[in-house]
Amino acid sequence: MEKHTDRITQAGLGLAAISYDSPEVLKAFSERQGITFTLLSDPQSRIITEYGILNQSVEKSSMVWGVPYPGIYVLDANGKVVAKYFEDDYKQRDTAAQILIKSFGLDTPGPHENVPAKHLQISTSSSDVDVATGQHVILELTVDLPEKTHVYAPGVEHYIPIDWKIADGAGYHAGPVEYPASAVMHLEVIHESVPVFQGRFRLLRSVTIGDPAELKPILEKGGALVIEGSLRYQACDDVECYLPETVPVKWTLHALPLDRTRVPESLQRKAPSTTP
Repeated sequence: MEKHTDRITQAGLGLAAISYDSPEVLKAFSERQGITFTLLSDPQSRIITEYGILNQSVEKSSMVWGVPYPGIYVLDANGKVVAKYFEDDYKQRDTAAQILIKSFGLDTPGPHENVPAKHLQISTSSSDVDVATGQHVILELTVDLPEKTHVYAPGVEHYIPIDWKIADGAGYHAGPVEYPASAVMHLEVIHESVPVFQGRFRLLRSVTIGDPAELKPILEKGGALVIEGSLRYQACDDVECYLPETVPVKWTLHALPLDRTRVPESLQRKAPSTTP
């Protein structure tokens, strides 16, 4: 969140986080992590309970009783919830950048890398470069086609559609590709109408980062996480359809270690008393 506060502000949004931690714990955390946005304390979990996100799977005798299911609400100017991002597994999270892209249409902030290809231009980018275990991050492919050139969209029959493949790695899981709306092109010579992409368009794909044990064997020097795949397409213009092409694509992310630092013992929560 902190890394994207400028983009959040530019999108006309505010940012605040709420937890069951005391103001003292939140102050220690924000100073250690350099957090500048508002952190709200709900030590009795009253607001957490009112929102219906109290984690009921935690035993009441546990020191973490009162913790909420982690997630994000998007509110409008009148305080109405217009979107929410929650996961059943508390270890999985949506990043701020991913939400800005999917809910507000912002571009990916990561560096754009050009990929050599025939008959079109391809570049790769991502919602986040620094990633942590359990995060959902977006990988993006941007395609630029010359004027009067098209590629076939998924769902086309008797032609080769564009196809972005990523094999699941031991340290990550790739979701389905999100395609933009296609246009319908009428091929007068053969009296057919087919779905196509033209001009500039982008393909998005959510990837979930695995846990530390899964990541460790595949990380390269310095914690680099390399995700590789391919883009297959057949480009056509007004004169001819070119031979199908398969282009290798990749993204290099940086896996962050878990923050295992604890607040001072004097500030740590104590398990609720079980005595009457």
